[in-house]
Amino acid sequence: MVSLDNVTVSFSGTELFSGVSFLINPKDRVGLVGKNGAGKTTILKLITGEQQASEGKVTVFEDCSVGYLPQQMRVTDTTSLVDETAKAFAEVLALEAEIAQINEQLAVRTDYESDDYERMLHRLNDATDRYHLLGGASRDADIERTLLGLGFRREEFDKPTSTFSGGWRMRIELAKLLLSKPSILLLDEPTNHLDIESIQWLESYLKEYSGAVLLISHDRAFLDNVTTRTIELSCGRVYDYKVPYSHFVQLRAERREQQKAAFANQQRMIEKSEEFIERFRYKPTKSNQVQSRIKQLEKIERIEIDDEDTGALNIKFPPAPRSGQIVAEIKEVGKCFGSHRVFSGANITIERGEKIAFVGRNGEGKTTLARMIIGESEVTEGSIRLGANVNVGYYAQNQDDLMNGEFTVFDTLDKVAVGDIRTRLRDILGAFLFHGEDIDKKVKVLSGGERSRLAMARMMLEPRNLLVLDEPTNHMDMRSKDILKNALQKYDGTLILVSHDRDFLDGVVDKVYEFRDGAVKEYLGGIYYFLEKRQLESLREVEIRQKEVATEVAAPSRGKEEYLQRKENEKEVRRIKNAITRVESDIERLEGEIAEWDAKLADPAAHGLDISDPKLFDTYNALKQQLDHQMHEWEKLNYELEIVTD
Repeated sequence: MVSLDNVTVSFSGTELFSGVSFLINPKDRVGLVGKNGAGKTTILKLITGEQQASEGKVTVFEDCSVGYLPQQMRVTDTTSLVDETAKAFAEVLALEAEIAQINEQLAVRTDYESDDYERMLHRLNDATDRYHLLGGASRDADIERTLLGLGFRREEFDKPTSTFSGGWRMRIELAKLLLSKPSILLLDEPTNHLDIESIQWLESYLKEYSGAVLLISHDRAFLDNVTTRTIELSCGRVYDYKVPYSHFVQLRAERREQQKAAFANQQRMIEKSEEFIERFRYKPTKSNQVQSRIKQLEKIERIEIDDEDTGALNIKFPPAPRSGQIVAEIKEVGKCFGSHRVFSGANITIERGEKIAFVGRNGEGKTTLARMIIGESEVTEGSIRLGANVNVGYYAQNQDDLMNGEFTVFDTLDKVAVGDIRTRLRDILGAFLFHGEDIDKKVKVLSGGERSRLAMARMMLEPRNLLVLDEPTNHMDMRSKDILKNALQKYDGTLILVSHDRDFLDGVVDKVYEFRDGAVKEYLGGIYYFLEKRQLESLREVEIRQKEVATEVAAPSRGKEEYLQRKENEKEVRRIKNAITRVESDIERLEGEIAEWDAKLADPAAHGLDISDPKLFDTYNALKQQLDHQMHEWEKLNYELEIVTD
């Protein structure tokens, strides 16, 4: 499908990577990994054609369609959510129109034996096959399933796309990309704007996807659950493993150990040979042996140890000053923005040393409550009280955007540092991978990952006993996340962590608060305990909801919600009935045409037909196939109508 052959990319004379070669086959599930700046996104842009290689060749075969989701993109704001998503079916809509047009022409034409009529029948078959292959018959159901899976609510389907935040608009583009079903999906950090439930849905979708997937992600659990192959970009070279990420990490370590052992053995052999040559170089009786050793050394293939990228964060949080036993007390807290109630009735008591996670769908109030705890947002109802001697450190999702872009890296820390710690600023920046000239760069030219590291460094300049971290791992590479996780595990203060990264939360937090449907619920246990409990509860919710729907249909209207639901059901019933009418009309027309052909074939001589001509039966069989298809459609629509009206 896609081939990279000895590809090199250089910028201003500096090589980003060189000699990269690999092949992506149909149904491959590939994770592209490496530190930030290694060239992962560049690989995706080479495949899409947005960027050209300095050397080598990138080949995308003719029958391969490519779908690309970049980290950042412009999203149109001219229509509703469902209409914008339906644009993924542009080819399906065009085929629908073409099929309808051909059927109209066939209904009035009588030149059944003409070449043009035969060409129309063949085109109708091809268009119909392509229509079903692209999922045209299930288009509306696919749109609904995808939007719900990515976290949208049914009541939001008709909302203008302009009313959604940037993160939700990225989900719209992801939905369009998934529904367009390209031969290969190129996904650059697709989980950045998704909550845990949506990530799990996307995992299931990608595992069953009919095409190939090449994805960049710093979410270890997501990579392990989706991919079966890992390609690493490291130190300008590429390494290809036919295993998921966690297994790849083990194999990479084993490979380096084997290389080190083989290299050491070879070096000992070389040293002994060189010592022999030097010792007996001028002895005539040993000249043949010396020459043999020299030729042996010239022919030997020297073992190389793969370069290892050892640059990594060296984070250690300062010891936390002692606070009171109760760090924060949240009683019956709620938040409203105008008439919109985000959540209510939150009751949380946070004790010294606890490490808790806030999880849930985006927009349910996780960040809002975090900001209310630190005093950056007012409480609408209830009360929040911080305990004695609580000193808060807060890392916001947009922390990197809050820094002055005109300041240098060094100035950003220097402006807030006080006391003796100012003499250690260069050491601190070095621990966050800012070396040499890096500290003189302006913030505005830094990458997202670099700004995140700088913001974390700034937060660590003074001891805190309560850390409130809102999505701290966004834009961090795998190694940086691992080291931050290790530092948080060793941190002796109190921690509130807002995150959708399951692997990062695992082993750090021991209590989870879920924000869902306007309420906050406590789970005593780690993140995977919560996910297990949540899955069981979701199954029960489905059963309960099915019973509620059955009751609502039978019961009289009660309130605005039931009225809207009934109107939606009526709209769906009208749509299905209209579709049934159209299909029945087609069936009646086709049965009439087939009956005419039956009469002709019963007495071919009277109608001037040559039954030895194989093309004669092609037309007849095509009509029979159309009838079979329409009968299948009629059965399916009646089944849908039965479900809706049950």
